[in-house]
Amino acid sequence: MTNDKLQRINELARLAKERPLTEVELAEREVLRREYIAEWRRGAEQVLENTYIVDEKGNRRKLNKKS
Repeated sequence: MTNDKLQRINELARLAKERPLTEVELAEREVLRREYIAEWRRGAEQVLENTYIVDEKGNRRKLNKKS
């Protein structure tokens, strides 16, 4: 996510504390939030894909994805 989009999310959060957001601002905030969460999830999945479990015998096994 670009720095401009993060700044816009923060700007909308500040505005929401000061006054009610317009319908356009609410829609923009929702789109930006969804994009941010999707990117965060992709990053978390990448970390978990490279995570290994080491048992008491020292054997490494890849972390299995839950279904």
